[in-house]
Amino acid sequence: MVEYGHGISDGPAGQVSPGGGGAGDAAAGDAAASSDWGVAIGNAAGDAWQTFTALQAWQMALIVVLIIGGLIVLKRAF
Repeated sequence: MVEYGHGISDGPAGQVSPGGGGAGDAAAGDAAASSDWGVAIGNAAGDAWQTFTALQAWQMALIVVLIIGGLIVLKRAF
């Protein structure tokens, strides 16, 4: 069974337990299932920073140039 992608959670023992602590289990401390807005905002900021730092150097430079250009356009518009 395991070689076909099925484990013990698909058998009779897995059906007895309600979920087995899988993804989305709020009792297991899953941050995605949290209803605390402060935690959610912190996680979003952390994820955005990690995505930015995972970019290549030329992509980071392009984003910085675009942000500075956008600020210049906004300054002239208002």
